[in-house]
Amino acid sequence: MTNTIQSEALTFECETGNYHTFCPISCVSWLYQKIEDSFFLVIGTKTCGYFLQNAMGVMIFAEPRYAMAELEEGDISAKLNDYDELKRLCLQIKRDRNPSVIVWIGTCTTEIIKMDLEGLAPKLESEIGIPIVVARANGLDYAFTQGEDTVLAAMAARCPKKVLEIEKEEKNGIQKLLSFGRKKEEVAAEKPEYVNHPPLILFGSLPDPVVTQLTLELKKQGIKVSGWLPAKHYTELPVIEEGYYVAGVNPFLSRTATTLMRRRKCKLIGAPFPIGPDGSRAWIEKICSVFGLEPQGLAEREKQIWNNLEDYIQLIRGKSVFFMGDNLLEISLARFLIRCGMTCPEIGIPYMDKRYQKAELEMLEKTCQEMGAPLPKIIEKPDNYNQIQRIYELKPDLVITGMAHANPLEARGINTKWSVEFTFAQIHGFTNARDILELVTRPLRRNNALKDLGWDKLVKEEAKV
Repeated sequence: MTNTIQSEALTFECETGNYHTFCPISCVSWLYQKIEDSFFLVIGTKTCGYFLQNAMGVMIFAEPRYAMAELEEGDISAKLNDYDELKRLCLQIKRDRNPSVIVWIGTCTTEIIKMDLEGLAPKLESEIGIPIVVARANGLDYAFTQGEDTVLAAMAARCPKKVLEIEKEEKNGIQKLLSFGRKKEEVAAEKPEYVNHPPLILFGSLPDPVVTQLTLELKKQGIKVSGWLPAKHYTELPVIEEGYYVAGVNPFLSRTATTLMRRRKCKLIGAPFPIGPDGSRAWIEKICSVFGLEPQGLAEREKQIWNNLEDYIQLIRGKSVFFMGDNLLEISLARFLIRCGMTCPEIGIPYMDKRYQKAELEMLEKTCQEMGAPLPKIIEKPDNYNQIQRIYELKPDLVITGMAHANPLEARGINTKWSVEFTFAQIHGFTNARDILELVTRPLRRNNALKDLGWDKLVKEEAKV
């Protein structure tokens, strides 16, 4: 079944295919590193455990803070007491790890047998004295990266509402210490680092260096980031009051954005996402415009980054890229690559929230017009069989796909890149644009190297056999 919606320019289709992506419980593999005092309890079957064990297996230097509550036949047939079993596990976690928060990750099985995790959590939380956050991250309802979205949406409800008076006094005391021994005229004459604007909260899990980079980029414009969701520690979740402004850094956080707007009465800044120098500039400019500020030095900064990327751009200019759809970063990546001189006939995406990605879609359309590139067709929940037929017809130079389809396509002479690599790489902000192109051009550079060695003819002969 295919539904087609024709907008003024962009074409949207929905093929109602299955999510051919990783299970969203894999979000544990990066969230446990980001929230350092957390512990994740995944409630599912042995299959969930095997998947997570393999997903975590690449992180040989880390000690994952997660466990499996494995559902057996007795649990599924409701012969056992869910509460007692979960209590036993949580008490063991408290004794062994003593985390600041335990996150229950619900899987497909908990959905099918209707486990009332939200009902069990408050009672158990009061008994053991540790906050328990319930997040549904099942593959029936969500695609790969949307697991993070459900966790952050659940945590948004736990953010404190008021700064304690003690904390205010501590901040004032620190300020007095910093000004000690200086004349009042000197302190008064200093230009403030930040302009006076409403509090701003940024949401999305990013590595600490990227968090620092984006925070400093806004600081250069006089904008203070009041907090990040998630914080490095659960005990440091940002204060969120009604009327605060919030801005997302990833396209897959629409549920978190909705929670912040509806439940916490925040004002969402609808901006393109800070991926690539063009997206980073647009993201900062939008935040500045909301606070009535004139951006400083962004055009020069973007131009400088583009000049630094020219060696990579020469490899992909004039080539075509096809997105099969996996991690919901597709629109932002396509927009950036079109700006680099590529064409993109089709963007597959597992789930499309047109309201949350409105600014990104508008920028994609504008980029195509400015670059003289044809507008891509956007297909939600693509049917992979149909997509492969279209790939055969279009013969793109590069296909960005999930891991399941990469080797079969490579065997048929089609260049591929795993989309999951963009999820784990540092791709946000001005300084990380080079990392995106390093990933995109790797298969093309590999093929050029094979041609130089004469191995491409051998590979073609083996493919015929």
